[in-house]
Amino acid sequence: MTGKDTARKPDPSLRLRIVFGDVVMLGPGKAELLERIQQTGSIAAAGRSMAMSYKRAWMLVETMNAAFCEPLVASSRGGAKGGGAYLTDTGLAVLAQYRAMEAAMADAGAAQIQALQALLRDIPTGK
Repeated sequence: MTGKDTARKPDPSLRLRIVFGDVVMLGPGKAELLERIQQTGSIAAAGRSMAMSYKRAWMLVETMNAAFCEPLVASSRGGAKGGGAYLTDTGLAVLAQYRAMEAAMADAGAAQIQALQALLRDIPTGK
């Protein structure tokens, strides 16, 4: 084998962005935010876990909620028992459809990704 045959190529990744008109309805960041809201029960905590400001996380949620027929995220204000957030049934459905499209895209393009990866230059370990 030559050095080219043994060099480690970077693992490929695909990024799916769904755009209607000029508006990105859903992409990797928004999908991750939805998942983290589902995991944490909090828009603030989800944003923090992504190194995102509370304001930015809220803005993204508001954008998604306004774009779809029904809100994707429901929230309650803080108080004695604290606030919280959760994905609505529509939010769960949108996230599931997005992840299914990602998987279908990866499966459908696997051969082409492998062919492109084989054409990459050797990339030294590190950077």
